[in-house]
Amino acid sequence: MPSNTSADRTSRRRGIAAAAAVLVVALVLGVVSAVATANKDTSGASGGPAATVATPEAQPPSEQDAELLALARRDADDPHAVGRADAPVVMIEYSDFQCPFCGKFARDTKPELMKYVEDGTLRIEWRHFPLFGEESENAARAGYAAAQQDRFWQFHDVVYSEERKRNSGVFAPGKVEKMAREAGVPDIDRFCADMKSKKAGAFVTADSEEGYRLGVTSTPAFLVNSQPILGSQPLETFEAAIESAAKAAQGSGKAAGKDTGEEAAE
Repeated sequence: MPSNTSADRTSRRRGIAAAAAVLVVALVLGVVSAVATANKDTSGASGGPAATVATPEAQPPSEQDAELLALARRDADDPHAVGRADAPVVMIEYSDFQCPFCGKFARDTKPELMKYVEDGTLRIEWRHFPLFGEESENAARAGYAAAQQDRFWQFHDVVYSEERKRNSGVFAPGKVEKMAREAGVPDIDRFCADMKSKKAGAFVTADSEEGYRLGVTSTPAFLVNSQPILGSQPLETFEAAIESAAKAAQGSGKAAGKDTGEEAAE
């Protein structure tokens, strides 16, 4: 049960700050591959050179790793997540709906990773990380609004189904309503109200602030348990990270994350 004392909150913030310092170094090192990716044609290029993923020893996570693992929400009712709440591996994705490399990941790589979701190994948790101004913010709020009617991933797939020119009016309010309809959002009036709500703004801000605290400055950025991956890397990079994290979790004798206190649905 989470503590509400100020001392514990201070201790947790310090722990996350220390873990974030490690993550920042890893993300900075990953900028080289992200730049290489950015210099390629997104229509047919690979996601850049594969990132090196270390295979950890089978041992309990370090204090810093434990703080990063604790970022996984593991809420069985979270409409921004897919996969078992007690999966041994959680991949947190910080993304912007206007980011072309996020779209590349969504179209080319995520479908190939669903095999790990289906066999219970992987859970994917989305974090809104709008980087490119008002339209990115509109798109994130729209994603939140779709999630309130359990259509987040359908909205996600519609948005990323094709490359869209950034800040061109594509994510203006009327346009995202059309995407919501295409995604099967049943109550468009509610969708519009949710999109404009203070709750939407607070939710998106909380997601993005989490990323900024970890040192995320570009999208997409991922945390596979405690292993950071920056950019739309090749499929093999994600497979190696997921399999390595699953092996480490199995070796430690428990799922690497929070105890949900719930049994997963069959």
